[in-house]
Amino acid sequence: MKTVIINAGPRKNWNTDLMLREAQKGAESVGAETEYIDLYSLNFTGCRSCLACKLKGAQRNRCYWKDDLSPVIEKILSADCVIIGSPIYLGEPTAGFRALFERLCFCTLSYDGDPYFEDKVNVGLVFTMNAPRQYFETSLQNVLGGIENSFRRFLNGEVETVAACATMQVDDYSRYSMGRFDPEERRKSREEQFPKDLAAAFDLGAKLSKAE
Repeated sequence: MKTVIINAGPRKNWNTDLMLREAQKGAESVGAETEYIDLYSLNFTGCRSCLACKLKGAQRNRCYWKDDLSPVIEKILSADCVIIGSPIYLGEPTAGFRALFERLCFCTLSYDGDPYFEDKVNVGLVFTMNAPRQYFETSLQNVLGGIENSFRRFLNGEVETVAACATMQVDDYSRYSMGRFDPEERRKSREEQFPKDLAAAFDLGAKLSKAE
C-alpha cells in the first residue's frame, strides 16, 4: 500500500502539519509506504483550462501543465490512499487545496461518458479551524461534504474526514490583536481536545491505508 500525505496549509509544525504527521504514523503502523508533501513549498497555480488532458489521443488521468503540481497529481493517482490536510480560511480550505482539488478532479473528468479513472484511491481529509465544533457541524460540514462527494465520484474510493475545531492559532496571544479569542479556552482545548484530534488523525491514516 502506498499513501501520499499532502499538507495544503502554509504553516509547518502547527495544527494541520501535526495532524497529518499523525495520519502518516497511522498509515505506517499498518505497513503502508508513505510520502509527505508540503504544497506550500511548491510552485503551482490552479487549473489553466489548457484542455490538454482532453485532447484526442492524449494519455488520460494526467495534468499536462508544466509546474510542480503535475507530478504530485501523478503520485496521487498511482497511490492507494491520499490524505490531504488544510486549515479553513474564511469558511473554505486554502487556495493551495483548491488548486490541487480542481486540477486533480478535472484531469480525471471525462466528457465522453465513460469515466477516465477506473482505479480506486481512498481519500482522507483533515481540516483544522478556529471555528467551534458546533459551527463546523451546522455550517461548514455541508460545504466540505461537497468536496467529499467529488472525491468519491472521481477517485472511486472511501472518503472520510477528521476535523480539529477551536484550535490554538498562536503560542502567545498577548502579541497579537486577537481580542475575540479567549487564550485560556484555547489552551484548554489544546491540552484536552487536540490530543483526541491527533488520535483521530492517526486512526484515519491507519484505516484508509490498510490493505484489504
